[in-house]
Amino acid sequence: MEKTYLQKIEETASYIKDKIGVMPDTAVILGTGLGDLVNHISDARELDYKTIPNFPVSTVEGHSGKLIFGQLGGRYVMAMQGRFHYYEGYDMKEVTFPVRVMKALGVEKLFVSNAAGGMNKEFEVGDIMVITDHINLFPENPLRGKNYNELGPRFPAMTEPYSLKLISLADSIAEEKGIRLMHGVYVGTAGPTFETPAEYEYFRIIGGDAVGMSTVPEVIVANHAGLTVFGVSVITDLGGKDIKEVPSHEEVQKAALKAQPVMTALIKEMMARI
Repeated sequence: MEKTYLQKIEETASYIKDKIGVMPDTAVILGTGLGDLVNHISDARELDYKTIPNFPVSTVEGHSGKLIFGQLGGRYVMAMQGRFHYYEGYDMKEVTFPVRVMKALGVEKLFVSNAAGGMNKEFEVGDIMVITDHINLFPENPLRGKNYNELGPRFPAMTEPYSLKLISLADSIAEEKGIRLMHGVYVGTAGPTFETPAEYEYFRIIGGDAVGMSTVPEVIVANHAGLTVFGVSVITDLGGKDIKEVPSHEEVQKAALKAQPVMTALIKEMMARI
């Protein structure tokens, strides 16, 4: 008999608990080029995605596919090195499955990161943008279909999808450390094409500051599950009617790698203070 969605979540959570033991209350999803944060996790224990029951396997270059448990900034965390994207062909239940498992394991706070294209005229390549809100332009919502009351309400509020308290903490640390920290609204799209100049302009007009192909589904599910969320984007390219540069995945990875030390310092310090 085919397992239900709830049974799959429970089976996966039980497997991870059996392998790792004590579970953290904080998780981090690492985006393109930001996987190096795991090198700052001490006493690390790893699980390959391919060994975890019901877990998809990432197919994108720069997303290695491991769950890592250990100490970061003096805090015990779970890190996802490699996430799943809608454009890879997964459905939204698969894309967000790890967030469901995190909740089942006792995670209360979720940190998400990504690479994004900027259309805010104040942004520069390499900037770090704290996500203050998002606009969901994916063709499917991850909560579409049967709602399991055990997982969250049918119609969850999205009035504070990204924690104002954690944003304030990030601002304080940035001010102390002299980090240039931008704020903005993240537009989530299906991909995998980069945006046309007209699309960049459209996203800017409707209130977006940066655009990417991830994060929004995970954040919707995290809010549905009652998790506190902090999100950050590395601005890896710029777009708009007056921008002539042609973006590529390789350039995105290079820009993300360049911003990595600053991002790592910010997240580590946040972990130490929450």
